[in-house]
This record gives sequence, C-alpha cells and structure tokens, in this order.
Amino acid sequence: MTRKQARRRKQKPQKKIRMPSLPFKGMSILLFALAVIALSYRFSTEMLDRPITSITIDGPFQRVTALQIEEAISDELGAGFFSANLKIIRQQIVALAWIDETKVARRWPGTLTISVTEQIPAAIWGDRGLLNTRGDLFVEDARHVPTELPKLRGPGGQSAIVAQRYLDIKDRLVPTGLDLREVVLDARGAWGLTLGNGIDVRLGRRDVDERARLFLDVAANIVSSREAEIKFVDMRYSNGFTIGWKDGSRSPVDNTESTEGGIVAELRN
Repeated sequence: MTRKQARRRKQKPQKKIRMPSLPFKGMSILLFALAVIALSYRFSTEMLDRPITSITIDGPFQRVTALQIEEAISDELGAGFFSANLKIIRQQIVALAWIDETKVARRWPGTLTISVTEQIPAAIWGDRGLLNTRGDLFVEDARHVPTELPKLRGPGGQSAIVAQRYLDIKDRLVPTGLDLREVVLDARGAWGLTLGNGIDVRLGRRDVDERARLFLDVAANIVSSREAEIKFVDMRYSNGFTIGWKDGSRSPVDNTESTEGGIVAELRN
C-alpha cells in the first residue's frame, strides 16, 4: 500500500508590528531652535529695555503741576523702557483729583510722553463738591469753589441724576432768556429749582417730568415777561400751576391756558 506523504501546509508569514519611531533627532533640533529663539528674545529684550531717561508732560497745568504727575508715577519710572506698565501709569495719573484724561506713550530710546486733560468744573455739588460737564463728582471738598457756577444739591450718590436734570432744563430755558442757578433734590425726593433772577420753581415729587415740561412750555414765558413781580412758581398741581407774587398774592393758571386765571386742582406734593 502506497503511503501518501502528508503535505505540510505552508504557514503564512506573521506580520511584524512596527512601533512608530520617535523623531528624536528632529525633536532635538526643534527644541534646540526654540531654546535659541527664547534666549535670543530674552537677551535682545534685556538689551533694549534700557532705563527711562526722560519724560515729557503736556497739559494746561492750571490745577495740576507736572511735578505732581511725576511724583504720582515715580514707582513705575524705575522700571525699564519696555518694563514700565503704561496702564498702571495712566491709572495713577487719572487718580489725581483734577485730571480728566491722559495719554501715555513710549518714544525710543528712553522717553515717556504724557499728555493730560484737566477736569472742567461745571457745577457745585453740595457745599464744596465739584461736578464736571458729564455730571461726575471729581472733587468732594474743593479748596476754592467758583461762585459763578450753578449749585446742585441732593442725597449722596445722586449727583449724576441731579446734574442731568439741570442740563435738560437749562438748555430748554435758553430761548426764554432765563437762567437756571440751582437744582435741589431733597431727602423726600422732591425737586426744586431756583432761576438766575431768584424765582423759585417747585416741582415736587410726582410727575416731575410732566411738571417740568409744563413749566418750560407755559410758565417760563410768563416768568420771563413779569419776573420783577414774581416770587415763586408752584407746579405741584394736577392740571396747572400757581404763581406767587411778591405782594403776597397768588394767581392760579390752568394748563390749557397761558394767561393768569383759571381753576387749579387739588394741591399735590
């Protein structure tokens, strides 16, 4: 019997899994290049970051001196030309009482240029505070208070609201030839005005915008034509106002008319 020799099956060659080789050489070159760049940047920065040798300060210098500004930023002037923090320098300058705005810039090789704008007082707040043209309280206790400025009074933290009321009414009084000298907001929330001719205008606490509008549209014209005879104008009525005369009498005015007379509704405060 013929024995058949078993055929050996050919085994398939096993695939070898190759791990990705790390480009150690390439990474070394890259890291070396980055280190060189970092060191070069640091070296060049340190070489260029020379001391601040001078400062130039431009401004009106009516209330603040250049010496005050230099003293305020003295700590930052000790830093290098590039190390000096311009943001902090601006903050330190603006923190001075009479400084409104400032610009700070570097000028190679070692100079800081500073330009300042001083606050413009537009009104007196309380007894000795000063407001700027935006209604911001920038000085709480001024040494010198310009007597020609209008006077505004009100609870703490209300300066901007009172200032806005002053600006709104003052601008609309211009065509009548009247001037607004004082605006008061008392602790109860009642508003009062004093004109340049000394006449008081009482707006009260309620419907203040409507009452102010009625005063500007109707009462102001009466006041401008007879201001020498008028002591006050009381706007605290539902449909009109009353005029108090210097002789002690009063005349009610209905808001549908622009002449003296008419019926005044119940007084509201």
